[in-house]
Amino acid sequence: MVFGFLRPSKPAPRPRAAPLERVHVVANRELPLRIVENDRAKRLTLRIDTGGRGLRITVPPGVARGEVERFLDRHQGWLETKLANVPDRPQVRPGVKLPLRGVPHLIVHEPGKRGTVTLDVHDGKPVIVVHGDRRHLGRRLSDFLKREAKRDIEPLVGKHTASVGRAAKAVRFKDTSSRWGSCTSDGNLSFSWRIMMAPPTVIDYLVAHEVAHLKEMNHGPKFWKLCKELCPRTEEARAWLKRNGSALQAIAFE
Repeated sequence: MVFGFLRPSKPAPRPRAAPLERVHVVANRELPLRIVENDRAKRLTLRIDTGGRGLRITVPPGVARGEVERFLDRHQGWLETKLANVPDRPQVRPGVKLPLRGVPHLIVHEPGKRGTVTLDVHDGKPVIVVHGDRRHLGRRLSDFLKREAKRDIEPLVGKHTASVGRAAKAVRFKDTSSRWGSCTSDGNLSFSWRIMMAPPTVIDYLVAHEVAHLKEMNHGPKFWKLCKELCPRTEEARAWLKRNGSALQAIAFE
C-alpha cells in the first residue's frame, strides 16, 4: 500500500504595497512626501531629499497609516529645524545667474531664434542665451546641462576606467534628488546632470568616485585610497559639494 502525503503549500508572499505619494506641509512649505514599504526595514525612517525637494518615509511591511501619521507628527519639529537651513527653490528665469562649471552665467532670453541655448559674453560677462518660447526656458536649460554633462563626463569615465582597468557597462544622466551619482554591481554608472553647475574639480571627483566603485563597491579605506589616486583633490571637492550641493539641488527648472 502506498500512502501519499500532501506537503502544505507555502503561503504566497504578500505583494508589496505601492508607494504612497502625497503633499506634506512643513512651516507653510508644501513638499512631496513618498511613503515606501521595504521588506528589510525594521523601523520607520524619515529622510529629506537633497535640496529639500521632498520627503521620504521608509516603513516595514504592514505598518498602519495611523502609525505613519503619528511618526510624522513626532518629527515635525525636526523637519522644521532642518528645512529652515535649506533655501527655497529658486526658479531659473531671465535676469538671474546660473552656474556652469562653477562660473555664474546670466540667463538671457531672446525669443527670436527657435529653441536653442548658446553661450556668449555680454559686456565682458558670461551669459547663457535661451531662445524660443519663454514657457520652455527651464526645460531648455536642463536639457542643455544634460548635453554638457554628457560631453564632459563620458571622456572622464573613459579616462578613469582605463586607470582602474574596469569598463563601465553604461553611462546615464538623471535628475536625482537623493544622490549625485551611483554605480550598480553590473557596472552601470549614473550621474546627476546638475553636477555641471559645479567646478570642474568637483565634476572630476564625482566621476572618480563612481568609477572607483567599479572596483570597490563600498566606502572602505581601499575605496577612498583609489578615489584619491584618481582625483588627488578629492577632499577639497567633497568639502565643496557638502557646502554647496543643497543649493544646486534646490534650483527649480520646471
